[in-house]
Amino acid sequence: MIRRRVVLGGAAAALASSTSRAQKVPRIVSVGSSLTEIIYAVGAESLLVGVDSTSLYPDAARALPQVGYMRALSAEGVLALRPTLILSTTAAGPKTTLDQLGATGIEVMILPDNYDYESVVNKIAAVGRVTGRAQEADDLIARGRADMQALAAKLATASSRPRVLFLLSMGGGAPQAAGRDTAADGIIRLAGGINAIDGYSGYRPLTPEAVIASRTDFVLVTRQTVDAMGGVQAILDQPALSRTPAGRAGKVLQFDTLLLLGFGPRTPQAATALAAALHPELARAP
Repeated sequence: MIRRRVVLGGAAAALASSTSRAQKVPRIVSVGSSLTEIIYAVGAESLLVGVDSTSLYPDAARALPQVGYMRALSAEGVLALRPTLILSTTAAGPKTTLDQLGATGIEVMILPDNYDYESVVNKIAAVGRVTGRAQEADDLIARGRADMQALAAKLATASSRPRVLFLLSMGGGAPQAAGRDTAADGIIRLAGGINAIDGYSGYRPLTPEAVIASRTDFVLVTRQTVDAMGGVQAILDQPALSRTPAGRAGKVLQFDTLLLLGFGPRTPQAATALAAALHPELARAP
């Protein structure tokens, strides 16, 4: 069987890919929490035979066989589920494993994750077509676009663009902060904020001096980080943070990890909730 690995950039590519499987019922392994959420959101969960360990929403996904962490996939674990289609994002890997899976004849479809809302739209459209749920996907996209348009209209009236420092981890050393080209950077921008760290891409540890120099108005963390630290006060007690506007004002925002950083069907909800926290005046707008 000839290996076929498809890298998709949008709905048109997904449509072309789905044509050859029009008469087949795929057995799908989903690698990436956003793709798993989309599959459930369009009502195609019956096609799933396995997911990666980040696929924790909705709760029903936790009961499916797991193939490991999305960045450390094992070919053997995936093959044991006899999939005919592997859906993944560009965050999945390692590449050698994906190549090995494609070489067996299993179709591997890789959807770009650019951490903006158009990336979400493209993922939804692609999943809708390859699962035979194109109409459901179109409806989901329409609702999401309406929500994002409503948010954009409100943000147009915002009086400022606050600086936001996203901290991924704060235990056992210097905090890991999100720079450019990260999900945190993307959601901060969608919510009308400015990433307080723009000197690098990805996540890096910050020195106390860099935390102070960020001049952040808000500290953004996940609820999982808050739990690991033992509460919000433990975050505010960090000496460097106490010397920022956010630390002095006690402005720490916490969100569920997959909601905030998933870039899936709930991204409009996450962006709207974060925007309301960053711009309290928006809550009073009609």
